[in-house]
Amino acid sequence: MASIFTRIIRGEIPCHKLFENDLVIAFLDVNPLSSGHALVVPKQETAYLHQLSAASAMALGAALPLVAGAILKTTGATAYNVLQNNGALAHQEVPHVHFHIIPKYADGSGLGIMWKPGGIDHPAAAELAALVAHQLRG
Repeated sequence: MASIFTRIIRGEIPCHKLFENDLVIAFLDVNPLSSGHALVVPKQETAYLHQLSAASAMALGAALPLVAGAILKTTGATAYNVLQNNGALAHQEVPHVHFHIIPKYADGSGLGIMWKPGGIDHPAAAELAALVAHQLRG
């Protein structure tokens, strides 16, 4: 079954569109955390960021700063968060890659974050880094 974002891309569900090209669409979130809260969505339907084609990933990379800049200029916000979740355990509700651009205002509206940093185990980190680097070299 097509995700809600695919249905928006197809024009089956209306949206407040901000930007669109062959690979990406951006529109206002219907449940915004603040004024100007937008979603930037690849037209390629895949659940995880790492599953995107290089073309879709590059198009997202180009669209994100354009949309963020336009939102700042339009709303007067001076700060924003970019949020992207992958998988239900990471709080992804729609199984279609999407980025939130969430303006932050002096009144406190926008994304609230609770960050619980831990300590690093340097030997374990060195081992993990070597294994990931090996995967990247293919």
